[in-house]
Amino acid sequence: MVNYILYAIMVILLSWSFYKDRRKTLQALIKAWKAFENILPEFMGVLILLGIMLALMDPHTISALIGKESGWTGTILAAFVGSVTLMPAVIAFPTAAVLLNNGAGYMQIAALISTLMMVGVVTLPMEIRYLGAKVAIARNLMALGFSFLVALIIAKVVG
Repeated sequence: MVNYILYAIMVILLSWSFYKDRRKTLQALIKAWKAFENILPEFMGVLILLGIMLALMDPHTISALIGKESGWTGTILAAFVGSVTLMPAVIAFPTAAVLLNNGAGYMQIAALISTLMMVGVVTLPMEIRYLGAKVAIARNLMALGFSFLVALIIAKVVG
C-alpha cells in the first residue's frame, strides 16, 4: 500500500511540475531517462549474476556464509567481497535486500554495503595516483575500520 501512495504522490508532483514549467519538466524527464539507460546495463548484469548465484546457492548456504550465525567470520567475508567489488549504490542496495531475504545477516550486509561504498581496492591505483600512496591507503584503512564499526552498531541495534 505504501508503494501506491508514493506513486500517487510522484504523479501529483510530476503533474504540478508539468503545469508550472512544461519545458523544464520534459528536460528533467529526458535527463532521468538517459541516466536510467546508463545504469540499466550494469544493473541487468548484476541481476543476472545475482540470479545465477541464488540459483546455485540456496538460502541455507547464504546463511552459512554471511548469515547471522556466521558471526565475525561472515562479516569479514562480506567486507572482503565489498572491498574488491565495484558496484554503484543504486545496484548495491537492491542486491543487499535480495541477500537479506535469502538468509544473510544484518551485520554482514552492513559490512558489505559500507565497504562497497567506501573501500576501493579496485580503484586504489587511481587513488594513489591522485592522492598519493599514504593518503589513499590511510583512507581505505580508515574506511575499512569504519565499516566494521558500522556493522557492529547495526548488530547491536537490529540484532
